[in-house]
Amino acid sequence: MNGNRVLGIVFANIHEEALDTLTAMRTMGSVPFSSRFRLIDFPLSNMVESGITKIGVVTNANFQSLMDHVGTGKPWDLSRKTDGLYLLPPFSIGAASIWGNRIDALYGNMNFLNQSKQTYVLMSDCNHVLNFDYSKLFDAHEESGADITILGVKGKMPKNISSVLCFDKVDADGRITEVSLDKDTDDEVFYSCNIMIMKKYLLETLVTTAHSKNEVSYQRNIIMSNIDKLKIYAYDATESFVGTIDSIQSYYDISMSLLEKDNRKKLFASPISTKERDDMPTLYGANSSLTNSLVADGCIINGTVENCIIFKGVKIGEGTVVKDSILMQDTVVGENAKINCVIADKDVSIKDNVELSGAPTFPICLAKNTRV
Repeated sequence: MNGNRVLGIVFANIHEEALDTLTAMRTMGSVPFSSRFRLIDFPLSNMVESGITKIGVVTNANFQSLMDHVGTGKPWDLSRKTDGLYLLPPFSIGAASIWGNRIDALYGNMNFLNQSKQTYVLMSDCNHVLNFDYSKLFDAHEESGADITILGVKGKMPKNISSVLCFDKVDADGRITEVSLDKDTDDEVFYSCNIMIMKKYLLETLVTTAHSKNEVSYQRNIIMSNIDKLKIYAYDATESFVGTIDSIQSYYDISMSLLEKDNRKKLFASPISTKERDDMPTLYGANSSLTNSLVADGCIINGTVENCIIFKGVKIGEGTVVKDSILMQDTVVGENAKINCVIADKDVSIKDNVELSGAPTFPICLAKNTRV
C-alpha cells in the first residue's frame, strides 16, 4: 500500500494526566525528550518516512508550544501546497469548545475527514516513543483483509493511564478474538499502542454511530463492542524500541535508557525530524568533566556531568555535580550545587550550593520556570 493513500491523525493531548508536572502548560505532544526532540516528533516522522503526505494534529488545550514547534510542518516536509500538516483545535460555530474524549474529537473533525481524499486513516497518540516503518503495517493490513489493524507490543501493562486495550487472545493469523481494558496484572501482556489503521469510511461510520448514542469510550464502544463483528488484527512491534510513557517515572526510565548505545541505535535507526534551534557549539570549562551523557548544542558546562540528558542552552556552574538527571532547555544551575536524579523542565533556575537528590525509582520533577 502506498503511504499517500493514508491520512495521518495524531492526538496531541491524550494521556496528559500521566505527566501532570510536565504537561501543566503544554500538550503531551510538545513534552521535550532526549536532549533535542518533542514527543510529537516520533509519530510525525514515522508517518512521513512511511510516505504519508497529509497529517492532522488533533489538540485540545495548552497548544501554544505545540503550534510554535510544528509550525507549518517544514521540518517534516509537510509545508506543501497539496496536503501537508493541519492543526485541529477545538472549534464549534460561534464559540470554542473542548473535546471531551477521542470520539468527540474525531466527530468534531468530521469535515476534515470528509474532505480528505485518502482511502485509509492511521491514528496515533504521542505517549509512545518508537521508530517504526508504518509501510509494514500498511502491507500487513492490506494482505490480511482486516477491517482494523492495531499496532501492539509485549511488555508490562501500563498502570497509570486509562483505556489501555490488552489483546488476550490472538489467532495464528493475527486476528484478535478476546480483549480486555485496563487489565490488572503484573505479568507480561500484549497491549495496544493506540496506533491503528482502517478505511476512512469505516472510521466515519463508527464514530458517527458512537456519537449519536452518546458513547464516550473509543476503546470500549468502538473496538471492544465490534471485536466479533469486524476483522480486527494485531501487528506485533515488540522487536522495535517501544517506550510507553504512563508516568513521570516511565518518562525518566525511557529517557535514561537512551544512554545505552544499542537503544539509541534502535530508536534512531531511521531519521526523526524536529524543529531545530540553531546555536553555538557547547562550551566546556577547563575543570569540567562529562561521562556517558547526551548533550545538545548551546550549553556552557563548567562542572561535572554523569549519566545525564542535557538540552540546549543549559548552563552548569563550577564545582557543581549533576548525576542521573534530565535538564531541559535553558535550565541554569549555579556553582557548587549537587543535583541527583532530577528532571528540570525548561527555564528552571537552581542557585549556588543547592542540593537536590531524588532516586532512580523516584526522581524529583521541577516544573517550568521553577526557582530553587
